[in-house]
Amino acid sequence: MNNMFDLSGKVAIITGCNTGLGQGMALALAQAGADIVGVNRSVPSETAALIEKTGRRFHSVIADMSKIETADLAIKEAISTFGKVDILVNNAGIIRRNDAIDFTEQDWDDVMDLNVKMVFFMSQAFAKQVISQKSTGNIINIASMLSYQGGIRVPSYTSSKSGVLGLTKALANEWAQKGINVNAIAPGYMETNNTEALRADENRSSEILGRIPAGRWGTPDDMAGPIVFLASDASRYVHGYTIAVDGGWLAR
Repeated sequence: MNNMFDLSGKVAIITGCNTGLGQGMALALAQAGADIVGVNRSVPSETAALIEKTGRRFHSVIADMSKIETADLAIKEAISTFGKVDILVNNAGIIRRNDAIDFTEQDWDDVMDLNVKMVFFMSQAFAKQVISQKSTGNIINIASMLSYQGGIRVPSYTSSKSGVLGLTKALANEWAQKGINVNAIAPGYMETNNTEALRADENRSSEILGRIPAGRWGTPDDMAGPIVFLASDASRYVHGYTIAVDGGWLAR
């Protein structure tokens, strides 16, 4: 059974792994045996050091994740360094908060371009490579509770994460027969930079915790099991599904 979760010899690309959930998922994949290609705007020194302590290799790609050419660059770097690709985690994303009545076109476009457009083109570049390798592959997209709910003051983020959920299903429909699993994880309220303002607001934080059956904010460690499962042979017959890692939030 343990062999089903073993990622030894696999190469995983993960976007946005400097800190938080991205760092936690990158480390979990490395602990399961995968070598890691991290795509970030700046060098993820801490992440690299943590992964190297596991005995796995880490290769850093510095790129602007809002630029479509980054997709091909990431694949080329992975191939030149490790010779193949097996796993893609589309984690990089941003959020902009403002009343919908005042929301700007720039805040709309910035979020949608990174959170949805680049998820598609990273996935497309990865799928082309996997097909050319004549191998199998696993794509894991990072959705959100706002893939299911409307939220407040985050119209572009909600739209983008709803799009990620739909895109995950659409790509799974086309690529499952090609040996590529496309699934997603929808994190709940996690201790990350994106939720720093919410956690600092005592009233809002209390309201959120009051609805989470687990009674706590999630942490990057809570993503380890789900990400390894979806990246491994253990999920070979799972296609187009989004796993909520939310402490029970959606069950309320």
